[in-house]
Order: sequence, then C-alpha cells, then structure tokens
Amino acid sequence: MSSPPAVIVGVDGSDSATAAALWAVDEAASRDVPVRLVHAVTPSPDSSQITADALDHAGTIVHSAVIAVERSGKPVKVEAQVLTGPPGEILRREADGAAMLCVGSMGISHGGIGHVGSVAVAVAHSAACPVAIVHAQGRTHSRKDWVVAEVTDSQAGEIAMVRGIEEALLRSAALRVVAARRSRYPDIHDHHAVTSMNRTVKSDWERRLAPWREKHPDLNAEVVALAGSALNYFARNQDMIALAIVPHERAAEIADLLGPRSTASSQDICFDILICEPHRLL
Repeated sequence: MSSPPAVIVGVDGSDSATAAALWAVDEAASRDVPVRLVHAVTPSPDSSQITADALDHAGTIVHSAVIAVERSGKPVKVEAQVLTGPPGEILRREADGAAMLCVGSMGISHGGIGHVGSVAVAVAHSAACPVAIVHAQGRTHSRKDWVVAEVTDSQAGEIAMVRGIEEALLRSAALRVVAARRSRYPDIHDHHAVTSMNRTVKSDWERRLAPWREKHPDLNAEVVALAGSALNYFARNQDMIALAIVPHERAAEIADLLGPRSTASSQDICFDILICEPHRLL
C-alpha cells in the first residue's frame, strides 16, 4: 500500500537540507498534508550491514530536522523515516504519489542526499512530482522577492506558469513569467522581427494570465518575453530572484548549471529552484 500524499524532504544533517525542511512547511500547510522527513542509510563499502552507530547517527539527523520544523511554529503534521538503500532510489520511490520532493542544494558528501548535481537532479529527471532544490538559509539576500517561472508554448509551460502563480501567492512574492524562445537564424540580426515576435509572445501569455489576475487581484505578475535562454535572464537578475521555476524537461540543463561539471560554480547560484512534474502526469 502506498503512503498518503505528503511533502517529502530528504535530510542528511546539512544546513541546506534543514532549509529544505523549513521551506517545505509552507508547501505542506497550504495543501493540508504532512511534511515527511526521509533519511537514507547505506551500508559501508566493505559490508552489507548497517551498523548500530550508523542508525544512531541517522536518528540524530532526523530528530534535529523534526525539531527545526516544530520550532517554525506552523500548524503542520511532521512524519519521519529512516530507510535503508541508495539515497537516489529511496527519494525516487518516496516521490511516487508525493505532493512535492524537497532537497538541499548541497548535501553532506559522505552520505544522505549528496551533491545537487548527482542525486537531487537525477531524481528530478524521474520523480513523479515537483522537485524543489533549496539553498541554506543566509544564502539569499533580503531584497530577493521574485518568483520567476520559465514558460514554453506547451502543456509543460502551462504547468510552470500555474506553479509560479501558486508559489507567488503562497510566498507573497512578485511573479515574473519569462517566455523565452529560440530565435531562428535570420531573426538574429533583424531587430524589428525580434521585437514583433516578443510583443506577440508577451500578449499571448498576458491573455493566459488574465483569468488568474481576475481570481487573485493581489497577484503581482509581469510577463517578460525574450529571445534566447531563460538561464541568461536568471543570471542577470539573480539578486532579485528567490525562486526559479522551470519545466520538467529543463532538469538536464539545470543539472549542468549546478552540477560538478559546470563551468560556473554552484556557489554562484543563490536562489531556490523548483523543477515541475512531468506534464504527462496531469
């Protein structure tokens, strides 16, 4: 029997994992579901057994995360699990049927969740729910107040827009809907063509936003249409971005941006990222 829906958090004792647990509280409360804290214990390389010390350490990690969530003072049910197996497999399994999976951006290398470029983003490729990658508290600037949703002209883009609206309302943040498109080669040197297309794209997404603005008059949303990659927009405006939301198919590019093979250090990325669920699941 599968577990009831919950917001799953991978915890490993790192600061960013604790931040992910606290970030998950509002998500769970808004859905009226529990926060489920999950820690994976793997056998040592020279043994197939889990030692008593490893289990004690796991219990300490989970207990600390539970205390951090309870100290938030928010009305949410907290569940905790210590499971045996590779972290990626554990999180992938727990994400099945979950409302959301939250992980820290930088895990502890000797166990638990691991580096965002390995386990977290790998799970985002196959997880059947949205995946949030959360930075440690203190990494964000006080001026950060934007939720930025990258959208495409597809069902995946619609999902990203809806997730952006939900997060902006939940966190009382301004929403930027970024409609990025690949320019055709002849358009690159045709400023008029680029401007005209951007105007058309912006008008289309303004139309899609209109019912949401009518339903939520306090929604502060702006559409940005541009040619090229939304990652460039993220980089230029990262001092204002608290959360970036991307379609599921962008998980690979986010992995390249944050992972160990990236030419840009993941330390330079100081906003949280939400990778949407696969559109086929809706």
